Amino acid sequence: MTKTKKQKKKKERPGDRLKYEIACELGLGEKIKTQGWGGLTAAETGRIGGMLTTRKKAQRTGEMQNKSAEG
Repeated sequence: MTKTKKQKKKKERPGDRLKYEIACELGLGEKIKTQGWGGLTAAETGRIGGMLTTRKKAQRTGEMQNKSAEG
């Protein structure tokens, strides 16, 4: 009796949409659709991660500035 592994559909996390959006901007959307995230090279994932960090940092800075202007 052989067991087959079922691939679970991962639950989408809040940052996943932004990560996919950045990948599409870099022209990697089609590659992700066909090969999945595991099909990307280290350089491609590093570029996505760097841009993701930059955007999140900019969002936090913007939020902090808004809070200080309110208070």
